[in-house]
This record gives sequence, C-alpha cells and structure tokens, in this order.
Amino acid sequence: MTTTAVAPETTAVATVPSYVQDAWWTPAADVRKVPVRDASTGEVLANVSTDGLDLAAVVNYGRTTGQTELGKLTFHQRALKLKELAMYLNGRREELYESSSQSGATKIDNMIDIDGGIGVLFTFGSKGRRELPNSQVVVDGPMETLSKDGSFVAEHIYTRIPGVAVQINAFNFPVWGMLEKFAPAFLAGVPTIVKPATPTGYVAAAAVKAIVESGILPAGSLQLISGSARTILDELDYRDLVSFTGSASTANSLKGHKNVVQGGIRFTSETDSLNAAILGPDAVPGTPEFDAFIKAVVTEMTVKAGQKCTAIRRVIVPQELTADVAAAVGARINERVVVGDPRADGVTMGALASLEQLADVRAAVQSMLDAGGELAYGSLDSPSVTSVGGGVGVVEDGAFMSPVLLSWADAEAEEVHSLEAFGPVSSVIGYADLADAIRLAARGSGSLVASVCTNDPSVAQELVLGIAAHHGRVHMLNREDARSSTGHGSPVPHLVHGGPGRAGGGEELGGIRSVLHHMQRTAIQGSPNMLTAVTGLWHTGADRNFTVETEGEHPFRKHLSTLRIGDAVRSDLREVKLEDITAFANSTGDTFYAHTNQEAAEANPFFPGIVAHGYLLLSWAAGLFVEPAPGPVLANYGLENLRFITPVAAGDSIRVTLTAKKITPRETDEYGEVAWDAVLTNQNDEIVATYDVLTLVEK
Repeated sequence: MTTTAVAPETTAVATVPSYVQDAWWTPAADVRKVPVRDASTGEVLANVSTDGLDLAAVVNYGRTTGQTELGKLTFHQRALKLKELAMYLNGRREELYESSSQSGATKIDNMIDIDGGIGVLFTFGSKGRRELPNSQVVVDGPMETLSKDGSFVAEHIYTRIPGVAVQINAFNFPVWGMLEKFAPAFLAGVPTIVKPATPTGYVAAAAVKAIVESGILPAGSLQLISGSARTILDELDYRDLVSFTGSASTANSLKGHKNVVQGGIRFTSETDSLNAAILGPDAVPGTPEFDAFIKAVVTEMTVKAGQKCTAIRRVIVPQELTADVAAAVGARINERVVVGDPRADGVTMGALASLEQLADVRAAVQSMLDAGGELAYGSLDSPSVTSVGGGVGVVEDGAFMSPVLLSWADAEAEEVHSLEAFGPVSSVIGYADLADAIRLAARGSGSLVASVCTNDPSVAQELVLGIAAHHGRVHMLNREDARSSTGHGSPVPHLVHGGPGRAGGGEELGGIRSVLHHMQRTAIQGSPNMLTAVTGLWHTGADRNFTVETEGEHPFRKHLSTLRIGDAVRSDLREVKLEDITAFANSTGDTFYAHTNQEAAEANPFFPGIVAHGYLLLSWAAGLFVEPAPGPVLANYGLENLRFITPVAAGDSIRVTLTAKKITPRETDEYGEVAWDAVLTNQNDEIVATYDVLTLVEK
C-alpha cells in the first residue's frame, strides 16, 4: 500500500480520502468509485472507493504504532488530549457545519451531531481525570485475602486490550457517531480505526482532517477508512474490538463471521430500535405534560429528518386520547416544520441522507399502510418545489419527505411493532390501562430508549419498572423537567447508550463504563508486595517505610517527587479519659447516651459502657499524625471509606498508623493528591477504625 502525507483532494468532485498509517490515501484514478450526492440538490459531491487499500497493514499499524504511542500516556494525559482536541474542534465548527449541511442537516441537526460530538470529548476529558487514576491500570474492587496470614491475596484489575477498536458507524451522525466511540477507546489507550457510512462519510473525513491538522493525537491512534471495508474482520482476532452501529441484518452478518464466532473478536452492536413514548392517563389535553409530550414527539420525528436510532417510532397513549394526540402532533408540525434545503433561511427540517434512503423509508411506510396503518398526518407524495427565505427550499432532485404520522385501529398489528421506517415517521396507538401500555412497549422486542410522560409518581413507578428491562434508557418527562430535559432522543456521554434485543444488545457510553469496555478485567494473585508493584496502590500487608525511623523525616515533609508508596508514620499511644469524652460531648452537643450515660451504654450490646465518640478519635488521630510546620502538605480535603470497628472506653489508648496508599500527580497543577491508609488501633493492637485521609501535596 502506498501512502502520501498530503492533504485530501480539493477538486470539485474529489475522492473522499482515507487516513491510514498517519497519511492520506486515495485509490488509483482508474478504479470504480461510488458517487456521493448532496442530499438536497442531488449534485455529486465526491466519489468513494477503497480499492487497493491494504486493510491488514491498517490493522497492524494500529496494533503496533498506535498501541506503542498510546501506551506512553496515562489516563490523565490521554484525558487532557481529549480536552485539547475538543477545544481545537470548537474553533473549526463552522467548516464542519458547512460540510454537514450537504447531508441535509439543519443548524439544530449540526448542533446535535457536531457540537454533541465535541461535547463527548469534553466530558471524557473531564471524567478521565476525575474518575480514573493517573496511571494505566484500574483496580476493580477490594483486595481479597486468600491465606490466613495475609501473605497470599488477590484482586481484579483492568488493562487495555492489545489490539484495535474498529468502529463501524451509521450515516445519520457522522461526527457524533465517530467521536462518541473514539473518546472512550482513546482514553482506554486503544487505537481506533473508524469506518463511516458511505453517504455521509465525507463529513467524517472533514472532521478527521481537522483532527489531523491539530497535531494533538499520538501516531496511530486514529485511522479512517472511507469506503468499503468488507474484509476487515478477516484481519481481526481476540485482541480487537468491533463497535457497530447500523441495521440488524448487517450486524447479524458480522456477528456470524468466523473471527467473531471462533476467533473471539469482541463485538458490540447498536441496531434497529422501535422506541416508544408513553403518555400517562393523567396527561390530558391542557396539562403541561400533554404539551411537553407533543413537543417531544414532533421533535423526534423531525430532527435529522427522523433519521435517529433514538427517534420515537411508537406513540403509546390512552385509547380515548389517540385522536387528540394525532391532531396536536399535526397542528405542531404545521406550525413549526418547514421542509427544505437546510442552507435556506427558515427551513427547520432538511432532506433525508440520500435518494436511496428516501426510497427505503417510503417503502416501509407503504408496507405499514398495507398492514392497516392510516395516514393521520402527511402523505407519501413529494413535497412541492418551494422557495424559502429567498433561497432554495425543496427541489425535485433532493431526498425530501414530509413528516408522516400513522394511526392504527389495531394496536396489535405486527408491523407497528416490527417495522422501522428510518425517517420522519411515527405511529400512534392506544392502550387500555397501564399494564396494556407496558405490554405494548415490550412488543418492540428491546429498544434503546422509551419516554414516560406523567406527573403522577405512582404511574411513573409502574410504567418505568414495567418497561425498564426492555430498554437501555428510560426518560421521564413532566412539568418539573420539561424545560431542562436533554430530551428523549439525545444520548448523553454520562449514561449508557444501547439496548437489549432488537436494539443490538450492546452498550456504548455510560461514562467510565465505556472506557472499561475497551479493557480486559483480570484477576491477579500474589503477595501484597507484588500486588502493590503491579497496581501502584499500597495493599495491606505490603512493606512500609517508616520514614521518621529510617530517614529521620516525617512523610508529611516530603514533596510528591520524593514521596513513595508505602512511606508511613506510626504515632505513640494516647490515653482516652472520661473527662475527655464528657468535654467533647458538651462542646459539640453530641450527648448520645453511649457517651454520657453509663447504665444505658452498658445495656447496649455494642458497648462496654461509656465510649469515646468516633469523631473525637478521628480528631485525635489527626493530632497524632500531623506535622504542624508549613510544608508540602497543602490541605486535607476529605476522608473516604470510614468504618468504626472496636469501641474505645475510658482508660483505653489509641494510636494511628498512616501509610501513603495512592499518589496521583495532577498534570496541570503544581500539586497532586495523596490518599493515606489510616488505621486506628488500641493498646491491644485491635483495630478501632479504618479510613483513607486525602491530602493535596506540592510536587
């Protein structure tokens, strides 16, 4: 394969380039190419082909160069690059909007796709630094002790998979669909090979061009295949992951590949989804809930011309309200929706992505009409040629379609629950009671999202618990959140995106969960010292360095540059007297009987009599381990995992042992975080309390 480090072609009808092995690649001039057209005008924008592209070399480059370069970075360093990339792309949104508008996307559509994709980068840039360690290993759960003397222990860790993440995306969100998969893979340290859908792949290529020109990403971390990649699964094995978004038929074909079935490729998919919106019986016309519901339905029918995997396909309402809902949906469409070229002023709904997509949607609607559906709003006729705001609106060669709402006398009709028209199309069906609504929602056989619109908590509880297991996300809508809600059809990077059954059974996003999808969970066993060495996290039973005794220096006098995991300090004993307990009770107002009434305390099965307050002991512990002079420790900012274990009575004594457990330098600050393992013991070496002390320490 020959690659050249030149920018993509800029002629009027160029070939959409691939970006592989850190260079732009286009096929030979004489190979067969697929034309890609402007969705609104039918004009040929570009050609697409991958004839001659060496997919094996692409995969190998990711596994070698990409893995090596990403492996040099910690989670925090990768997170900062995501933030830097988001800030850079923010400055290039206008040119991406311009490219995207050729796909039929309106300004609002572009905000969802392009701004939404950039927002995913920002989110993972933030969550990566807040929720992951500044290392390359994630510890999963507590240490398990496997021997009586504590010399043989175990725990689970996550490390990145050693291959590539192949991301096969749908045509409807060429930027968001790419970045929502790329961000968690990059944060995990896994190189991405992105394969966008051909009709809008030129928009993804424009985004990759901007990313490449930023110079932010390490070599090999992102490659782009513009065009067919039918044989790429032949080059993959158990080291790799495939994340697919598209039709169920294509997903099933890929799942049946021998390298998935026998070779162990990790495969996750997001496919067809007949999402539902359920109107509660209390949400009658005139209520805020009814108005919010109608707005949500029309929004999901018209944003991206209904070409959303999360769009509302089934509008499930009380039987007596089906006519009211249909009329209200039609009225809002008439009032708010103008179909046309999104580059024309006043247009609110653009074209479908291609003429082929338009034909598919019309055919699906016709099948639904043949099965008993009736047109409650709209038609299958092409919209009239129009001029909007002095610009071109609808033209004959564009992939335009008016919104269509179907009504069904028979809510049990198979087609309404099994056939998805992937465009501005929805169906309204009636339910008899809440149990019936739950049953109808479940007939979608698994969906990405459902909305429940009600202001009755008992209705919300019954509906949500009834449908939750059939959906990846449930969106509750009422007067309290109607203005602030992100909406039925908007996946957010914090929450899981995916669903069971028909929806593909996969998961994407979900915050750090999606990062862990690109990592292998492994159980490790050994001595506390070996687990500490592997994880960079001090484990109980591992060696300590009592620095006052060995170095003549309190660990609080050490900067991050000299502090080491296992550095520790052990205090002298301090006796607890009854007058101390009484004084603490009186000064704090905590006069709970266990601290003030000997007879009542003795009657409590947990106490031998009056005992010291737990927070008194914590306060004393701070006094026992603190190094009071100004120094590298800037602040104590909290405690974690606090447990009180053995009561301390008057006459007992306590001491504290503090060990540097976890050290996290901040990449952007002159200080870092240190978690100290704190153990309070009494004069008999019985554990009184355990917790982690969190401090900020100068580098």
